[in-house]
Amino acid sequence: METRSADLMAALRADPRGFPFSVELSLAPLVAFWTRSNTFAPIVREEVARTPELGGAITDTAVIARHRKLVDVLMAAIFPPAFFDETFGAALVPFQLQSFYGTPAFDRLLRAADGTLRGRVNLDAATLATVRLIYAYALILLRVYGVEAVMDYPLVLTVTDPDTGLERHFKVDFDWRFIEVETLGGPPPALDEALRRRLASELLDPGHLGTILPPERFLFRGFTVFRAVEVTDQEVLSSIERDLIEKESVVSAARFQSLQAKLRTLFRRPELRFGLAALEGDQVLILSSGAAHEHGCIFADSRHHSTAEFAGSIYERAVTSGQPLVVEDLLAWPGRGCIEDEIVKSGVRNIVVAPLFYQDKVIGTLELGSPRPGDLNTAHLPKLAEVLPLFSMAVQRSMEELNGRIQAFIKERCTAIHPVVEWRFRRAVLRGIECGAAEGCAPEIEPIVFEGVHPLYALADIRGSSTQRALAIQADLLRQLGLARQVLDAAHGARALPALDELRYRVDRHAAQIESGLRSGDEVGVVAFLRGDVERLFDHLQEFGPAVRARVDAYRAALDPRRAAVYDRRRLFEESVTRVADTISAYLDLEEQAAQAMCPHYFEKQKTDGVDYQIYAGASLLEDGRFDPLYLRNLRLWQLMVTCGVALRAHQLRDRLPVPLETTHLVLVQHAPLAIRFRFDEKRFDVDGAYDIRYEIVKKRIDKALIRGTSERVTQPGRIAIVYAQAAEAQEYRGYIEYLQHLGYVTGAVEDVELEELQGMQGLRALRVTVDLASPRLEPATQALAQLAAGR
Repeated sequence: METRSADLMAALRADPRGFPFSVELSLAPLVAFWTRSNTFAPIVREEVARTPELGGAITDTAVIARHRKLVDVLMAAIFPPAFFDETFGAALVPFQLQSFYGTPAFDRLLRAADGTLRGRVNLDAATLATVRLIYAYALILLRVYGVEAVMDYPLVLTVTDPDTGLERHFKVDFDWRFIEVETLGGPPPALDEALRRRLASELLDPGHLGTILPPERFLFRGFTVFRAVEVTDQEVLSSIERDLIEKESVVSAARFQSLQAKLRTLFRRPELRFGLAALEGDQVLILSSGAAHEHGCIFADSRHHSTAEFAGSIYERAVTSGQPLVVEDLLAWPGRGCIEDEIVKSGVRNIVVAPLFYQDKVIGTLELGSPRPGDLNTAHLPKLAEVLPLFSMAVQRSMEELNGRIQAFIKERCTAIHPVVEWRFRRAVLRGIECGAAEGCAPEIEPIVFEGVHPLYALADIRGSSTQRALAIQADLLRQLGLARQVLDAAHGARALPALDELRYRVDRHAAQIESGLRSGDEVGVVAFLRGDVERLFDHLQEFGPAVRARVDAYRAALDPRRAAVYDRRRLFEESVTRVADTISAYLDLEEQAAQAMCPHYFEKQKTDGVDYQIYAGASLLEDGRFDPLYLRNLRLWQLMVTCGVALRAHQLRDRLPVPLETTHLVLVQHAPLAIRFRFDEKRFDVDGAYDIRYEIVKKRIDKALIRGTSERVTQPGRIAIVYAQAAEAQEYRGYIEYLQHLGYVTGAVEDVELEELQGMQGLRALRVTVDLASPRLEPATQALAQLAAGR
């Protein structure tokens, strides 16, 4: 089964060195064996004495044919009559592949018309010729010098069975016991002990051996015993295993045909048909010898069907039972349906279907078919069991390669995708691969749109973060300007230069502008002034004396190493903002993970000066389409409970921050479902359609909304603002608030306020409720919901 093989006779005829030793065909060693036998020795001696031509050199094999009966008697010592017909055995001319006697099995399958050996071996021509020389020298060392050199070249002979046209494989053994070695031209070349030991280890170099033991000094007399044991099953299984290790083993046309040929050999069925199927979600990918196999991809090179098409079929029954299913004649099978009728139309009457498993999960099926009823039966199941794990491995690897291709495509076009909707992107990529394969072009992904989804949006924002950030910038700039003024004051005190006084004036002017209020561009302008006009003088100013040097050192020590500017207040502010955002984000992640277990939904979160998150829920987002309004109510209640938990954690963190920060909390309600589309250019989901875009506009502006007729923002620390547009929405959320009051999450009266118009957004209102930040019952939302479901 190796690719490096050679036709036996052609290889030896092509050997430029030929066989340099003299050989003589003779039955004398066999006769001598019989002569040593006490029981039959007189009879054999008497018969051989009557035919002296069998005892000497035989130059014409016709002598063997003339005395066939006597030769049969002599050969019985080698090929016992009880096993004669089943044995693959022969007697060959020494070191030649020319037979002069063979068993019936050998003559039928392994003997060519001219008596030579048929088939090819698992060695190339050069190696085969070298092996023959090595065995010749090994026999000389053994017979003439008593030096035993163990040589074992595993030879496998492959021939085509003339009855089936299938390959069969045999392990070959050559027995040299009936070959004598005669030394020509005087005594044999002398070998000292050191040379004997060296020769025993240098057999792999016949050229060197030829200089020590010249071939013309030796003659081989007798015959070689040839025996072959069939190893077809072992060789085919090993070959299939090697093939299936290859990357495109089941998606290459040539390799698929090769696998079918080897399975035919393994099962001894020349008309066997082979097919594979892989499960991909609700699709069945069918691979067969008739498939295109042009793209090196299990999806692009297969026919696609839905799993529903196979309901009640032999394939579903095999998968459901988890065992191979054998149908000896589909026409007579009582469970035949439309799938089986199609199989019969394709010319298959007899079929075996076996499930393929990977880690105890069915990943596909393997089928073997035959046009002959009863050709494959339960007796073949043990062989089938040996190949099933190999094909399971190949199918799994091809599916993993497909998954890798899909993930790479999604990563390139879509970045990270939420697990809940990954199935839809996967389906779109598979359709793109399918269309691309059909049209011979690169795959393109179809639009990803989810209709009828329910949005839930919430925001936890840091109150006055822009003002706080401006104050921190202002404080840092004033401090840096003050430190610069101290350097200039010390330098002017040491040397009263007018240029230094002018710089002090400019520093004071910048400080006065910053104190009056921070404007756009002030931060960049001040830092550029200090670096370009003041700091560049420091190295020179230090020479004015130790007082100036001390002020320069103090200025430089106050600068942040990465930013080369004073950054103390800003660092404290940013640390505080980061801690608030991280605390809220970590809490949301924990709650969201548990909420997914209750009801799968799309979730995305953004961290800025606070955290906002968007949820989409609905049947179109789920692969199985199972979604009940109860799950939506559950998510809305969960969102309110989580918002209470966010408010509590932000409040508990406030006094531990370097810069105490207040947070506000908002929930945006919309009962009307909308459509969302994945924007491949922006790599994110967005609402789809002109009407639904109103929802996105409200999201971006709602946290700045004011209560109508006042300057008060709808969002306030310690309260939750629930923004709505329809009376039904307010009614539903009042029910949730009442329940949360019962649990102790919120307290006080519920405000219902009208909001000022938001750039064309009219009619918005908000329910405001106060979070009970001192409540001991304010626990994780998912835990509370679970306890509620348990009847607490």
